[in-house]
Amino acid sequence: MKRLLSTFALFACFAGLSVSAASKPNIIFLLADDIGYADLSCYGAKHAKTPNLDRLAAQGRRFTDAHSPASTCTPTRRAFLSGRYSWRQQPGSSIAPGDAALSIEPGTSTVASLMKSAGYKTGVVGKWHIGLGPEGGPDWNGEVKPGPLDIGFDYCFIMAATGDRVPTVYIENRRVVNLDPSDPITVSYAKKVGTDPTGAENPELLKLKHTHGHDMTIVNGVGRIGWMTGGRSARWTDEDMGDTFAGKALKFIEDNKSNPFFLYYATHNIHVPRVPNQRFKGTSPVGTRGDSIHELDDAVGKVMAKLDALKLADNTLFIFTSDNGGVMDDGYEDVGSFDYHPNAPLHGYKGSVWEGGHRLPFIARWPGHIKPGSESAALMAHLDMPATFAALVGVKIPAGQCADSINVLPAILGETKTSARTTFVAHNGGTQGPFGLRDGQWKLITGGAGAGGKGKAKAPGKATAKNPATVQLFDLASDLGEEKNLATEQPEKLKEMQELLAKIRGQ
Repeated sequence: MKRLLSTFALFACFAGLSVSAASKPNIIFLLADDIGYADLSCYGAKHAKTPNLDRLAAQGRRFTDAHSPASTCTPTRRAFLSGRYSWRQQPGSSIAPGDAALSIEPGTSTVASLMKSAGYKTGVVGKWHIGLGPEGGPDWNGEVKPGPLDIGFDYCFIMAATGDRVPTVYIENRRVVNLDPSDPITVSYAKKVGTDPTGAENPELLKLKHTHGHDMTIVNGVGRIGWMTGGRSARWTDEDMGDTFAGKALKFIEDNKSNPFFLYYATHNIHVPRVPNQRFKGTSPVGTRGDSIHELDDAVGKVMAKLDALKLADNTLFIFTSDNGGVMDDGYEDVGSFDYHPNAPLHGYKGSVWEGGHRLPFIARWPGHIKPGSESAALMAHLDMPATFAALVGVKIPAGQCADSINVLPAILGETKTSARTTFVAHNGGTQGPFGLRDGQWKLITGGAGAGGKGKAKAPGKATAKNPATVQLFDLASDLGEEKNLATEQPEKLKEMQELLAKIRGQ
């Protein structure tokens, strides 16, 4: 009987029938950090090996026109959770400091709150980076709130920002993990606090050289943006971070194996500082960036193995993607000198509105519902997940909420070759641009697009010969690498795209 039902489900999906919301599949959304379009073997990478991600793709669908809502982390994460472009929202459009306030107002509908309303247990593990606490920042020595638990999550084990920013501690639910009350934490991004050494004063203590010249607090031999003192018993060990987050993700799955769950697993890999565990060091021919990709792939393999062990794989929609495009030297000299193109054949890097800044790997697996080994060129973005997951489980989004989110479930399941999304607005974090507007095969760039080229990244935002601070128009169907600016040759199309962008921004 079980085999008969499974066969029917497979037939129903491939025949174009929607999956019943009553099935309540588990959902895992794994958001990697700074993984580019060409960083995985299944997307053509030659420099690192990703056998687990390759297996995920072989068992599911690989998407070639999926996008992060922004080309930097904070606005992407907020847009994914809220279903609204971050350039519509203030504050928090740009990359948030580690002491920023929570930039999603409690009461806002999020992908987590929607899943919770459908009876799901909801958890977030890993990098948060959309702020915590009230205006002025959280109380690191007391209850850290508001935070994930106030916008739809039942459980959280997170870092506040990134590995290259203070505070260098984990937060579980509302408390800093392993905090000693006699050694309280102080954090500031305005002035130096305490007596902890800084990179400017003690360069001999740095095990990773910083290339952007910040005066940074040194924690465990790594310079961190901002200043911090205290919390010594609570500070993380960089080399163990991947294992720590993976362990918490696996525990959440284990703890919720008997009920439907939604897990937002946001790895720190492969963001700087890239300090992989010792067992991955030297395993790649392209330095610590490649070693960190191997560590990320290992984490994906652990999740897949856990689902198999618990017999949950067939009832779990597992999505893997990244928060923005890849970048090489992002502040630390840890990648070596070799010919490496993390976003090939795309132009641009993290922080730009070139395709390389936001077009990303996106893999979806759901055995029996998504055809294995398949590929899709359907246009979609991470901010479509609230509407997509809500449609999957039969939840109605409250009026006025998740306003930019579009249900792309038919494309994910393979019921359609295209998605309901026909336009997409890329940005690099600011509210005033530059913007990159997609409409079908056409793309408009409103001004200086950010880091360009296909080799090592130039300074983000700097105009180059290929990146003039002028309007640009590209036909991506014939020019995916954004080589030929058609703005002069296609004045009518340029005007049409400019008017469309103005209309979308005014909505």
